[in-house]
Amino acid sequence: MRTIVPIMAAFGLLAASVVNAGGGLINQSSQFSVQKTADRFVVAAEKAGLKIFARIDHAAGAAKVGKSLRPTQLIIFGSPKVGTALMTSDQRAGIDLPLKALAWQDAEGKVWLSYNSPDYLFGRFGIDDRSAVKKKITGALLKLAGAATQP
Repeated sequence: MRTIVPIMAAFGLLAASVVNAGGGLINQSSQFSVQKTADRFVVAAEKAGLKIFARIDHAAGAAKVGKSLRPTQLIIFGSPKVGTALMTSDQRAGIDLPLKALAWQDAEGKVWLSYNSPDYLFGRFGIDDRSAVKKKITGALLKLAGAATQP
């Protein structure tokens, strides 16, 4: 029982920093800069055996065209094995795959990590024959987001 209490307390802190913003988007506050949040996400994803397909620095892109944008980095990542399983249920899921995570800073200077909820993805395409895959993706995203945003 003693080990359960600290684990539950830690989960409670993590859950308190997660905001479901509607439209299937999950926003988790980060205790790090955008750069460090994105770096930590990439490291955690690679350790989990996921492929990083691309990393896009939107603020750098804006600067190249003379515009200003708060720090914003997009990470495109995934597992071809898992993605293929979803696309065999509904090939149109490929429009949302590979998965994406966005590390960004809001107008108040707070840093967030945002990603699409697996419930949204599965619901969008009516994928109801892959419950084990959905559970795996949900758990992986929670773990990756926690590793990226929390000490």
